[in-house]
Amino acid sequence: MPRSRFRSLLDVSLLGLALIGPATAQAQTTDLPDYVIAEFGTPPAIPDGALPPELQRAVAVVFVESLAQSLWSSNQEEALAEIAASGDPRLAWLISDMMRFTWQRSFDDALAAAAAELLDIEYTEFRRWDELTNHLIAWDIPAYPGYLQHKRGIFTHFVPGWDRIFVEGDIDWRMVSWGGVLIDDRPYGEDALCNCIPAADDPEVETAQEATWLAEDAIVFGIEVNGEARAYPRQIMEVREMVNDTLGGRDLGIPYCTLCGAMQAYFTDRVEGADVRPILRTSGLLIRSNKVMYDRVTYSVFDTFLGRAVTGPLAEAGVTLDQATVITTTWGDWKAAHPDTTVLVEDLALGRNFDFRNTRDANGPIFPVGDVDPRLSVQDDIIGVITGSGRPVAFERGAAQLALQSGADVTFDDVQLTLDAGGIRAVDAGGADLGSHQAFWFAWSQFHPDTALWTPEG
Repeated sequence: MPRSRFRSLLDVSLLGLALIGPATAQAQTTDLPDYVIAEFGTPPAIPDGALPPELQRAVAVVFVESLAQSLWSSNQEEALAEIAASGDPRLAWLISDMMRFTWQRSFDDALAAAAAELLDIEYTEFRRWDELTNHLIAWDIPAYPGYLQHKRGIFTHFVPGWDRIFVEGDIDWRMVSWGGVLIDDRPYGEDALCNCIPAADDPEVETAQEATWLAEDAIVFGIEVNGEARAYPRQIMEVREMVNDTLGGRDLGIPYCTLCGAMQAYFTDRVEGADVRPILRTSGLLIRSNKVMYDRVTYSVFDTFLGRAVTGPLAEAGVTLDQATVITTTWGDWKAAHPDTTVLVEDLALGRNFDFRNTRDANGPIFPVGDVDPRLSVQDDIIGVITGSGRPVAFERGAAQLALQSGADVTFDDVQLTLDAGGIRAVDAGGADLGSHQAFWFAWSQFHPDTALWTPEG
């Protein structure tokens, strides 16, 4: 970009931010839970209002000019020092965003030091970006006015395909980070290689008798719709993470978040507010270690865990997708209960067998999640469901399964758990399916912060 054009754009950007007004009095966050203070300490004081003009210019030099000109010079160093000395912790969000993409060690060191000064923290872990971002999330540090504009500039500089993703909506953009892969924006049905997590559309399947490659103890995710059953092997879902399928005469969008242990199935036909079937794709972005999915047709972003559109035309139409139950079990148990089941073919795994659950993710989340409700351990498996009254409830999977196997009733409000094909299904008092699924506790509790928790003790 010519420097004169860049300077004009920069001046317009700064003028727009300046019209919002300067920062005012300091405000201290005081309503954090005790367990957050115990783990992360007391948060710093936080200014209100817009950034003052001189700080706006420093932000532009560090986070706009450095990208536009691919440089890190004394101008950026001086501007970053001004940011670090500003006493405005809100700017640490933008530092966190830039650190995810830094291309020079010296640049990363400078950014990390500036953020530490803003938050008054000392790093105790090798992964400074994680530690910084965990503090920001746990302390619920607000964003400054105009933050999305700057964040969008950083992210779309590195991945231009995100230009239709980073828009205003009912989404907390502070929590969005890069998952390390590019957006899957391939048309429906195209399965060409990409630097993305490749969704499988209308996947090829085979019978249980034909699937001799799949071990009896292999973990599968079972779905049954209108009497038609299908197994989605975890080995394949760890590679694909998204399937658009048709089962029992219904269209489904099926995301699997390896990072939060959650496979979900959303009905994508008969969607009120959608003119055509949404085609779900992986964006390459995360929110607190949960994948961010979007509709390839309208580029509407969805809250993957809730199935609710949060940006774009589908959000404007108020679209929330209904869920089908997903049973997490073994292949042997699933096919014994459903001998006529079909299963995805081995080729869909693309020759890979990651086993993330027992390798990469065995020691906890590998991306920032912030604070976690202390009622359970971070990666305890739960069965999550929404009651008829709209209340989220989580059941400890291990304890619930033991209770059911002993013949005990496992209920909460109008929800009753039942054993199904070696896994667990949630139904209402009349036996109707409620659309439950398994997940790690940290993921369920952060997207349902008011969740109830069933335990054997009551």
